[in-house]
Amino acid sequence: MFGLGRRTQMVTAEEALPGRPTPGYAVPTTHEVLGTPLQGPWPAGSEVLYVAMGCFWGAERIFWRLPGVVSTAAGYLGGFTRYPTYEEVCTGLTGHTEAVQVVYDPAKTSPELLLKAFWENHDPTTANRQGNDVGTQYRSGIYWTTAGQEAAARATRDAFQQVLTEHGHGAISTELLPFPGEFYYAEDYHQQYLHKNPGGYCNHGPNGLTCPVGLVRQDQLPAQVDVAPPGD
Repeated sequence: MFGLGRRTQMVTAEEALPGRPTPGYAVPTTHEVLGTPLQGPWPAGSEVLYVAMGCFWGAERIFWRLPGVVSTAAGYLGGFTRYPTYEEVCTGLTGHTEAVQVVYDPAKTSPELLLKAFWENHDPTTANRQGNDVGTQYRSGIYWTTAGQEAAARATRDAFQQVLTEHGHGAISTELLPFPGEFYYAEDYHQQYLHKNPGGYCNHGPNGLTCPVGLVRQDQLPAQVDVAPPGD
């Protein structure tokens, strides 16, 4: 599977892999770091936001560290294939992006604060690419489940675009969409990957610009698909 995931044109529904009617693997029930339910149920009043910003290993760690976050999970979103596997997503033939489910307490944080971390920790101007990770599975995206999240996504996008423009960077390519209705949890070893593998691959970090409510070279890092999973 490694060396794949380089498809930069979105697959069509007709071309996509068929997938399966039920999950092909077991998913943990508890968050390894926070000790909260990985798949719910979560405390009453919790809200859920989905983001994609390249490899989900580093992206998930960014959010589980934030105040007010109840739970996070790595998974696949926005494609056509039902219950895909990581190997299938890496072919670019499922249409999914690597995404992070962020469950938070709106009394302790806000979509604006969560999205500040989103914009400042990846390059939202490189369509279907983060560093050496190339392919539609690495596209940047925000997928809202509430009207407040949508408003925050659009407002922070516009504010950060101004910052990017002032610093000579290009246009944001991040897709802003309502949650499509299906989030497929990734395999066990992907969940809280950098907690289980502290020295593991991560190409996320401050990009040097501040979102008002930042771009670090990443091309010296290996690609995610060049890093063998545990046990390989």
